[in-house]
Amino acid sequence: MKKLIVGLGNPGIQYAKTRHNIGFMVIDALAKDLGLKFIPSKKYNVLFAKSEDLELLKPQTFMNLSGIVTQAVAHKHGIPPENILIVMDDLDMEAGKLRYREEGSSGGHRGMQSIIDNLKTDQIKRLKIGIGRSENIEPDKYVLGKFTTDQLDKIKTAIPAAIDIINKQFLHSSS
Repeated sequence: MKKLIVGLGNPGIQYAKTRHNIGFMVIDALAKDLGLKFIPSKKYNVLFAKSEDLELLKPQTFMNLSGIVTQAVAHKHGIPPENILIVMDDLDMEAGKLRYREEGSSGGHRGMQSIIDNLKTDQIKRLKIGIGRSENIEPDKYVLGKFTTDQLDKIKTAIPAAIDIINKQFLHSSS
């Protein structure tokens, strides 16, 4: 059965290296490891890379609308929610920390909430990558900012660890 991995982020060069785009960064590294290339789909407003049994998506809507394209692609390709993994940032975890969950609420993440709303279930696997939180910067501004040097060092270690989790917990699991 085909599996779908959706990296969350915002489109555009101005967001490319921001904290909110860690989902895109992980998906880019995974695609490179698998020898897959992203191509645009204007129909679905996504960048996708695929193999016979796997699709990688980077929605080109903004974060808060990620569920619309995730649902459309999953429906078109007959991929049930249990075969979907969302890779996303988490403001409430230390930079570089990873957490894999099989289900649950959005935790206030608007991109994840959009996916839960559009798929009509919270039974969606997700891999959260910590981006830390600032006491001095409002969350909406902080997530759109660039990583500090210290955070970037942690993220560079977290990305291969995230790919390892994706491989062991999602791609090579029995579901």
